[in-house]
Amino acid sequence: MDSEAGHIEVGYSDADDAALYDLLNPWEPEVRPSGDAFYHDLVMAADSVLDVGCGTGLMLHHARAQGHRGRLVGLDPHVPSLARARRRDDVEWVEGRAADARWRQEFALATMVSHAFQCLVTDEEVRTSLAAIRASLRDDGVFAFETRHPQARAWDGWTSESPSTVLDGAGRTLLVSNAVESVTDGVVTLTETTSALDGTVLRVSRAALRFLAVDALDALLTEAGFTVTARHGDWAGGPLDDRSREIVTLARRN
Repeated sequence: MDSEAGHIEVGYSDADDAALYDLLNPWEPEVRPSGDAFYHDLVMAADSVLDVGCGTGLMLHHARAQGHRGRLVGLDPHVPSLARARRRDDVEWVEGRAADARWRQEFALATMVSHAFQCLVTDEEVRTSLAAIRASLRDDGVFAFETRHPQARAWDGWTSESPSTVLDGAGRTLLVSNAVESVTDGVVTLTETTSALDGTVLRVSRAALRFLAVDALDALLTEAGFTVTARHGDWAGGPLDDRSREIVTLARRN
């Protein structure tokens, strides 16, 4: 979860939280017929890739391990996640947000995976981010990303009935729970609480995610100088319709 962290007890660090994220969200395109496989195929076919909001870098780690020989760059503002990403030094890792990208026509493909696009909450954030991403792409370069379709109301299932029990990489048993705080004007605010087995709260992370309707999303893409070239409502390539849970988009730089 891209987040603003709350109180942290001694013994549970930002690095621990980044490692827990990887444990809860592995990147497994070979066994997960979902976004992982979709993006892996795109990345492996592109000679240069900018992953915006790369987090701990698992997608680019995997691409390099699978033989990608081109340029791979990960951009993320979260320092502890980048520290974990830098376990591989054959990928470029850059600290910053989408709007901070300063490359000029250097990439064939830009990505925002794992619903990172939804962390752009305001129109201004979307506009500045799209402008920077477009500038980073070569002529006819492609921006690939997904956002949850608001009609599916994914947030209805996000509040935990009871905490999940997780054994982390250090051998600690942790409890993880989620709660939706508010849904206002298409922006969902939620928290993730990590606790020790005895209930001691170790960390509370808060995130705001925007659910853009298709028409509003496409208007922002057009304004930024992109043309939508492919659109899916699921990871199997299904059409976007009144049952879709995702808005999967490939947009080409004009």
